[in-house]
Amino acid sequence: MNRPKRGSDQHRYYARIYSGSRIVVTGGAGFLGSNLVRRLLPYAAEIVVLDDLFTGRRDVIPGAPNVSFKQVSVTDGPAIRPYVQRADYIFHFAARNIVLSMDQPATDFEVNAAGTMQILLQSIGNASLRRFVYASTSSIYGNCSRLPATEDEYNVSVPYAATKMCGELLGVAYARSFGIPYTALRFSNVFGPGQVSTNPYCGVVTKFMERLARGESLHIYGNGEQTRDFTFVDDAMDAVLDAAASSATRGDVCNVGTSAETTVNDLAAIICRIAGKPDHYPRQYVEKRRIDTVHRRAVSMSKLQASTGWKPRHSLEQGLCKTWEWYLQEANGRKGDEA
Repeated sequence: MNRPKRGSDQHRYYARIYSGSRIVVTGGAGFLGSNLVRRLLPYAAEIVVLDDLFTGRRDVIPGAPNVSFKQVSVTDGPAIRPYVQRADYIFHFAARNIVLSMDQPATDFEVNAAGTMQILLQSIGNASLRRFVYASTSSIYGNCSRLPATEDEYNVSVPYAATKMCGELLGVAYARSFGIPYTALRFSNVFGPGQVSTNPYCGVVTKFMERLARGESLHIYGNGEQTRDFTFVDDAMDAVLDAAASSATRGDVCNVGTSAETTVNDLAAIICRIAGKPDHYPRQYVEKRRIDTVHRRAVSMSKLQASTGWKPRHSLEQGLCKTWEWYLQEANGRKGDEA
């Protein structure tokens, strides 16, 4: 399938796919989930956000007539059943994050693995369900033997990666056993507008921007030479919408990334330059956390591109520029509220 170009063609394409649909977004009060809700607003007849607000924020959910919010955990099968049973699309983004998983591994399993099992279980028998999209993670690859990592590899090294992979396997099993139209997407280090620094588990990009705006040193775990594959959130949301619309991705697992490696040191330098402070180089190198086990990361985007035509529209620098502009607007808004 050839992917539509940005603009009116893309809008018409998504309108044809999603108009009038009933959609459930778990974790819709989080960074990725709330961005997806905003993208679906012009098309869906109904969007139900399911979130327990453990780390999510109620105020990031768009206020619109076709959006409703239910404070509920995905581990509560009877509570989520009425919503998933009537959904045309389910986008499952609810999860405990990688930092928390080391401190609370039992809760990590309960939400990420058992919670995924519950939403799959409650989806059985929904004849109107067109696609169930599961948000997985590139953490599954660990220190991969070859880069960019392809979907047939894994090297699980932390509890979070294990529970997310468990969710993937459950999805495959339920698809084959019960016919659930399942697709898993392994996201790689997504960043962009909406990733708030007040969440202690947010990504490095927003943390760098916050400290830079304050004139503080940038905290870097380890020596900063570890690499990551940074993906701009708008591109990630395109991937979600394209994958859910494509018959070629049904029953499959696909990466969402750029195939490019960037060191954390280089990321810091780029952000400083974008912020107009290229000489702001105070960096505080701190001891690595228990979760900091991956030395290099880049994921292949070939599979999703072959299935849907998707590919990132933004370079790293373009995405960082948009994120910095958003961050400044948010910061100015907070100052105005405090005045």
